[in-house]
Amino acid sequence: MSTPATKGKAGATKSEGRGVQSVETGTRLLLALVEEAGPMMLKDLAQAAGLAPAQAHAYLVSYRKTGLVEQDTETGRYHLGRFALDLGITSMRTTDPMNLANETVSELSRRTALHVALVVWGSFGPTVVSVRESGSQLNMNTRPGTVYSMTGTASGRVFAAFLPERIVKDAIAREKRDHGGRVGVARFITRREIDQIREQGYATVEQPPVPGISAYSAPVFDHSGEMVMAVTIIGQDHYLEGGATATFLPALAAATRDLSVKLGCRPMR
Repeated sequence: MSTPATKGKAGATKSEGRGVQSVETGTRLLLALVEEAGPMMLKDLAQAAGLAPAQAHAYLVSYRKTGLVEQDTETGRYHLGRFALDLGITSMRTTDPMNLANETVSELSRRTALHVALVVWGSFGPTVVSVRESGSQLNMNTRPGTVYSMTGTASGRVFAAFLPERIVKDAIAREKRDHGGRVGVARFITRREIDQIREQGYATVEQPPVPGISAYSAPVFDHSGEMVMAVTIIGQDHYLEGGATATFLPALAAATRDLSVKLGCRPMR
């Protein structure tokens, strides 16, 4: 994957135009500070950015003047400065999570030819807020406003795995009291199943609400590392199951990972 720091003239397209190489080179220092998530000594920072210490120092002098980087007077270590913080805060304020999420859902549906649902945590549990339909005709009852069972659907089970345990227990208990009103039949979910969902990064259900239609759901995280929504791919068994491991699950993982990064979540190193 190319980044602003690694993308050179050879990777530039005509629409991008000509860039400033020195800016792209210096950005590698900022990326190194972001990835390290802590103060760094000059030699370590330079090595992480692939620069000579003298070259890195010249950039850092300018970055200190602009407030992008600060240096601890006692330890000599560098860290991101106030201007970098202001940039991050402004980006968060001007970013519309739902617009980004809907763009992700549309692109994922286009790439996979599957129905894709965007699910958030609502007053009654996992709630569909948008559905991007593929060209195929599916006999399913998923539409905006649909509430999923916490334990009987792929979407619900991924929330059960990644939301705080107290919230999950309350939601499951409320679902048992309500006796209906949700898609999917509630069933017991074990600690082992929860751990497996967390480990593999997605959830599915062996007995889907609609026979012949399968679903996989993956979590999306925000800047605090909390799950804020789920993206669920839905399709006919013979199509979805046939390409799940090779095509559809990698595409779902990539989509939710990229969306999480856009919402400020730092990817695990």
